[in-house]
Amino acid sequence: MPNNIINATSTGSGGLITTAADSGSLELQSDGTTIATLSSTGLTMAAGKLLAPTGPTFSAYRSSTNQSFSANTWTKVQCQTEEWDTNSNYDNATNYRFTPTVAGYYQCSAAWSNDTSSSYNYVSIYKNGTSNKLGIFNGSNGVGATISGVIYLNGSTDYIEMYMFSNTGNIQTGPSGTFFQAALIRSA
Repeated sequence: MPNNIINATSTGSGGLITTAADSGSLELQSDGTTIATLSSTGLTMAAGKLLAPTGPTFSAYRSSTNQSFSANTWTKVQCQTEEWDTNSNYDNATNYRFTPTVAGYYQCSAAWSNDTSSSYNYVSIYKNGTSNKLGIFNGSNGVGATISGVIYLNGSTDYIEMYMFSNTGNIQTGPSGTFFQAALIRSA
């Protein structure tokens, strides 16, 4: 049995065309091409069609000057230049933290580059002041570390920050070497 169809069309009579059926599902079309089907099992997107979340996202990087740190001490990385911040949830001047206002699961990434080869470099994404995801580079000639992971944030009080740890060097500048990012991938 065919689906109930809503078709937004630009050909023929134009406008919105609806076709009734008894299947209990709803098919959404654009110019006769199915975009999505809504049924009792959920929303199914047609192949090649995306349902993108519209929640907060940001990307920031260290700019201006290299940031110094004390050896063997966890140090907050100050990414002060925003590439984007869609909902003004990243503080790039005081706390260097992301506090989203939409509850959900966030893909988070952080990387830092060391201006000196060191024997170990760590990077961590802290949630509410505690290490939550950890990336490690151990070995000679280490020049930084990266981490990527999914973190749940409640949309009100939860926040994330980027920290690093090493035995020597300085945190380098630039969007390709020292950056911090997050994007909502699924709401709560």
